[in-house]
Amino acid sequence: MFKKILVINSFFYIFMNFAIANIEIKARTAILQDFLSGEILYEKEPDRSIYPASMTKIMTTIIAFDLIKSGDLNLDEKFIISENAWRLSQAGYSSMFIMVGDEVSVENLLKGIIVASGNDACVALAEGIAGTEEEFAILMTAKAQELGMENTNFANSSGLNDPDNYSTVKDILMMSNYLIKEHPDFYEWFKEKEFTWDRTGGDPITQGNRNPLLYKNLGADGIKTGYLAVEKYSLASSLIRKGRRLVAVASGFETKNSRSRQSSKLLTYGLTNFDLVEIAKSNETFTNVDVWLGKKNMVEVYSKNDIYKIIKKGQKKKLKIKVLYNGPIEAPIKKDQIIAKLNISYDQKLVGEYDLLAKNEVKKVNIFSRLLKSLNYLIWGDV
Repeated sequence: MFKKILVINSFFYIFMNFAIANIEIKARTAILQDFLSGEILYEKEPDRSIYPASMTKIMTTIIAFDLIKSGDLNLDEKFIISENAWRLSQAGYSSMFIMVGDEVSVENLLKGIIVASGNDACVALAEGIAGTEEEFAILMTAKAQELGMENTNFANSSGLNDPDNYSTVKDILMMSNYLIKEHPDFYEWFKEKEFTWDRTGGDPITQGNRNPLLYKNLGADGIKTGYLAVEKYSLASSLIRKGRRLVAVASGFETKNSRSRQSSKLLTYGLTNFDLVEIAKSNETFTNVDVWLGKKNMVEVYSKNDIYKIIKKGQKKKLKIKVLYNGPIEAPIKKDQIIAKLNISYDQKLVGEYDLLAKNEVKKVNIFSRLLKSLNYLIWGDV
């Protein structure tokens, strides 16, 4: 047996450290990520502590979506509105305008949070799920820790002023990625431009989505704005263009207009300066490798995970893609057995290594066939 090297393609390109960008975003802290590859394309003090304001509501919806997914909550379930929730429907707050004693469905509360940014809807949902907003905030923080949001603590469901309600743009990026990946159907609600609440005791109220990027020709489909006097303006945003998604989070914009312009600039930077290359799709055949003494002479191999790389536009350097294995692989081979490595290198430097697994079982041939194959190999070198 000997090491075999299969060169798949020598015309991919090198992943580079793109976080040091040649643009300046006028925000105190910002981060931009390519969703599929996970590569960070821009960052500016990403671990700086911020007050997330209404971006907090992303986690509020995640808690509800997780419960719906597990079957512990349903969209038609109704919660009775408390005075605590109603008080946040008064002037000066972003509100859905619910009334004390109303019975409001989970679906309407969620849309009131996502589209209208209703603080009253947040409290109503939190109390309906956990009994009190304080208990709900504990669930939120526990989920943040589960997602690896190391610098986040939630003190309420709406993001209203509280020194114990803090995060970072890097942590909010993690939270946003989880929302998009784990709840794609519900994520569709984040691009809805308006929501009409057929309120009790008055005419229906229609409110527009506060995300300014939804009204631009960018392909934006989320996520959430925020504002606090101490923090200024913030935005978690995402767009999808030709199958490629970018996610950005920034905080500390001085004005609404600056938030809109600078967030557009950040996302456009990602679109116009980089391309996404698909190298392998999870659980799909990547290539075949040779088998020795098996009932089949070849076996298909695959990667458990999607493999994507970002390339800088105009990059001429070549990235070599190789499959390495000690082969031919001697049978028997078990399904899902690791039998090869996918190596991605640039300029003789390894920049990525991934396991390749057997897609099918390969049984060993009988003793007569093994003797014949061994004889052929000794005489002819034929495997």
